[in-house]
Amino acid sequence: MSEKTRVDFWFDPFCPWSWITSRWIIEARKVRDIDLTFHLLSLAILNEDDLPKQFADPRIMAKVWTPVRVAAAAERALGPDIVEPMYTALGSRIHNGENKVFGDLLKKDYDEIVAQSLAELGLPAELAEAATSEEYQATLRKSTDEGLKVPGAIAGVPTLHINGVAVFGPVLSRIPRGEVAGKMWDATLTLVSYPDFWEIKRNQPEDLRPEVD
Repeated sequence: MSEKTRVDFWFDPFCPWSWITSRWIIEARKVRDIDLTFHLLSLAILNEDDLPKQFADPRIMAKVWTPVRVAAAAERALGPDIVEPMYTALGSRIHNGENKVFGDLLKKDYDEIVAQSLAELGLPAELAEAATSEEYQATLRKSTDEGLKVPGAIAGVPTLHINGVAVFGPVLSRIPRGEVAGKMWDATLTLVSYPDFWEIKRNQPEDLRPEVD
């Protein structure tokens, strides 16, 4: 019997690319032997010295900070096992429907998203207070560094460590399901396992379709 492949997945709950890749790896786990653990990575921390112009508005940055801080608060309160269900609860509300990359994400009510997500998981409502707190900055910075400050890592999400090998991606515009997800995993594992492979890429689509099969 083959051993499970160890996958550590770094994500920011706000990022639509992370969301689609995360749903793919969860689908692949149903049909392949994958030992999957999710970790938080803050895009706000990662880009703090070079924020895009559209994120200069503090109202926008509040929406970027909210889900990752609340997820960090949940992890501190309940331990690492809560990260995956917390990500699913937040992400299904943030990323449902079609998105024009980041534009549509900024129109949503993140306070409501957080409240609904905590209620769904039976978590204390006061964890929502983390959204505007800097208490979790050191924790988020440490986790971000753990994902990226390793050989081969690229600054961004989704970042995966596959049996200890750090890669960015794969980046997808829709979620593969079932055996298709498994075959994509097989291909990814083959490429990552080859020490001289480093990139495969094509043009970015304008729309994301995370809920389309």
